[in-house]
Amino acid sequence: MTQPNAARSGTFAIGGDLSVNRLGFGAMRVTGRGVWGPPADESEALRTLARLPELSVNFIDTADSYGPETSENLIRKALHPYSNDLVIATKGGLTRPGPDQWVSNGNPDYLIRQAHRSRELLGVERIDLWQLHRIDSRVPRDEQFAAIRQLLDEGVIRHAGLSEVSVAEIEAASKVFPVATVQNRYNLIDRASEAVLDYCEAHSIGFIPWYPLAAGDLARPGGLLDRLVTKYEASPSQIALAWVLKRSPVMLPIPGTGKVRHLEDNVAAADIDLSDEVFAALDVAART
Repeated sequence: MTQPNAARSGTFAIGGDLSVNRLGFGAMRVTGRGVWGPPADESEALRTLARLPELSVNFIDTADSYGPETSENLIRKALHPYSNDLVIATKGGLTRPGPDQWVSNGNPDYLIRQAHRSRELLGVERIDLWQLHRIDSRVPRDEQFAAIRQLLDEGVIRHAGLSEVSVAEIEAASKVFPVATVQNRYNLIDRASEAVLDYCEAHSIGFIPWYPLAAGDLARPGGLLDRLVTKYEASPSQIALAWVLKRSPVMLPIPGTGKVRHLEDNVAAADIDLSDEVFAALDVAART
């Protein structure tokens, strides 16, 4: 059996100069229940992270709030010193009162402090990509954008992105700093960010869909996706991920897991070449 290889998903240049294989890895699930504290099986989480370079996954997405700090710590423990082609993206702007609890904090001083902290935890001189986890509605957004501009100007971060934003918010941020990526929820059955994706494609902004494996009712027995599972000898989640990859050349899906077997299954989706007809059929089925 051919080893899964993320390089077969194609490449995208974040910010125009930072090339990554499009199929990446989301490091939220290498933490404990509720994205809180250490994972139940740290050894398996570390093995999963260490397996990434072997599968040519060279784009990792994490955040200071995953744990908090657990995910960034484990990435460094498993992969430092990093290979030259590895791109680690992290995020700031959410605080964690407890498991499954997320609170925005867009205070500019806090954002800057957290970016410095992430740089320290990851063990890098400069963060390749730092993303605002959420725009805090309680803080003027231009103040948050100005903090990001400062991080870029001071060389703390190389590129900057946004998460869970509208086209209008991307345009507002773009007046302050170049928006390299946008990270919104998107998958075969959740297309609320379709207009944002189209905007990103038109402006060469990387689109990082979180929760990219969802297939919902399409995976029910006898349905279209169920029939494709047999045709492609793949799982429903692999077909859903292959569809996401085919949807746009700026798409950078980051399926996450804390288990090696699941990682390998996800990366194998890069080998699934959906025909235009199958892609269109899934698109129609998901919208009806």
